[in-house]
Amino acid sequence: MLFNSYGFILVFLPVVVAGFFLLGRESPGLASGWLAGASLVFYGLWDWRFVPLLLASVAFNHGAGKLLAGALAAGRRRRARLLLILGVGTDLLLLGGFKYLPFLAGIFTAVTGRDAGLGRIILPIGISFFTFTQIAYLVDIARGLTRGSGFVSYLLFVSYFPHLIAGPVLHHGDMMPQFAAPATFRPDERAIAVGFTAFILGLFKKVALADQVAPFARAAFVAGGHPGASLAWAGALAYTLQIYLDFSAYSDMAIGLSRMLNIRLPANFESPYKAASIIDFWRRWHISLSRFLRDYLYIPLGGGRRGTGRRYANLLLTMVLGGLWHGAGWTFVLWGGLHGVYLIVNHGWRHVARHLPPGGRAGRFAGWALTMLAVILAWVLFRAPDIGTAWAVLCGMAGLSGAGGALPGGAQEGAVLAALGIMVLALPNLREVMRGESLVLADPAAPRPAALGRMRRLAPRWRPGLLWAGACAALFAISLLRMTQVSQFLYFQF
Repeated sequence: MLFNSYGFILVFLPVVVAGFFLLGRESPGLASGWLAGASLVFYGLWDWRFVPLLLASVAFNHGAGKLLAGALAAGRRRRARLLLILGVGTDLLLLGGFKYLPFLAGIFTAVTGRDAGLGRIILPIGISFFTFTQIAYLVDIARGLTRGSGFVSYLLFVSYFPHLIAGPVLHHGDMMPQFAAPATFRPDERAIAVGFTAFILGLFKKVALADQVAPFARAAFVAGGHPGASLAWAGALAYTLQIYLDFSAYSDMAIGLSRMLNIRLPANFESPYKAASIIDFWRRWHISLSRFLRDYLYIPLGGGRRGTGRRYANLLLTMVLGGLWHGAGWTFVLWGGLHGVYLIVNHGWRHVARHLPPGGRAGRFAGWALTMLAVILAWVLFRAPDIGTAWAVLCGMAGLSGAGGALPGGAQEGAVLAALGIMVLALPNLREVMRGESLVLADPAAPRPAALGRMRRLAPRWRPGLLWAGACAALFAISLLRMTQVSQFLYFQF
């Protein structure tokens, strides 16, 4: 089931929200069970064959977590370490079997000329997200950062439908206190209002913006093609807009849906295309994944504690594995490796720049322009179906394939890209919207963090009222009218 579908918006969502709060009046346990069951239905509507796989993964990790917590409580550190290795190793084997075995089989066939005989393996949707969520759970127990929970609560934590398919990657310690709080099970009209507002903003991003720019990207990334400069650049710019609009739309909708249920999910974006360096870009783009890679891969590898050379090697390895997480293919390996090189260069430049005078506004603009160029070039690898296509598009962008290439619907529609680019920068950042909500709707007598002082100037002053209601109604109507065909979110494939 898609967030951007009539069935979800008009049937599933109202039934789930109403049932959650009606049951919550009687029993928080029943309400949690209802939400967990609804999440399994949501997942099963994609392919019921994978529901047993999800349940088996949840049951295994829940049991492993209890055994791990018990071993730590008894002071049996060696047993706890073995249980952690077994749990995480099993999760990675499950993920690797479905996601990477076909890739490895392709390498085997290319090297030996023999068919590995695996046939076609169907990738369970969301397997990367629910696997990483559970790996983080086991590691957090081993570190003493969280404790285990009952099976139904844990099932809800893993399968919670707003995040199940495309994130964000959740942490047990962040979510379980919310699922246990009595206030969660009482409807809050203000939370429902701000949640639905965020959902509408995401829906509009997806169906009215991301889906409309997608044809420009498809026209350039045709396998075996040789796009000219205009088509190659239009395709690269279009995909740069599409992937941001598409993934941030899903994240906005997930956060909005959760807010309606009195649950706060972590933000996944903070205006990443405003970053003035690659380091800053990765602090703003897919924040939950960046946090996971930092806390559970880069730091355990040693981080920057063992010298500059080891630090750079750890950065490169982390980004290559981050690329592989997105997909089993050489284009993703190269995309991750390229960003690893970007980060190494950026850290090296920062070391040199400490001895140079400040660049001022011109320096900041140059940093932003160079960062965006690097990101756009890397997106070509991310989007291309194979290395040959990526090379053809990059050659086209360099002018090596001529200047021609027809855009979908005519070259005059190239202005759509500029218009959408402006809208990307002009649309409110969801984090700022949510902070704006906290400023406007919070108890006036409550103390406010000093950090929110700056956000007061940035936040779009969201508040319930006729103006916001009218604007949201218009965006919602436009979005519903644009939902003329099924359009999956880009990150569903990962």
